[in-house]
Amino acid sequence: PPRDLVGVKLMFKRNKQKLRRSFNELLLEDIDQAKLDWDQARQTAVAVYDVDDELLAEVSLARAKYEFLYREAKYRQVKGHIQASVINY
Repeated sequence: PPRDLVGVKLMFKRNKQKLRRSFNELLLEDIDQAKLDWDQARQTAVAVYDVDDELLAEVSLARAKYEFLYREAKYRQVKGHIQASVINY
């Protein structure tokens, strides 16, 4: 290939890696926030005497969001501070 094309390919490859890295960092931040939201929803459900369907749905939604983001990070093979042991069944 012409020399100019090789340089262009390297430039796009570097940009793609930088973009992937920044999105992975955002994903890890979202996972942290989702875990905090799930923990807070569970604590609220435990603290409330009369748990209604809406509160249970909130806990389920927070858990589903966390698990979805966690699976996405696992699929992307994101390296970070997330551990499989944080999911309590």
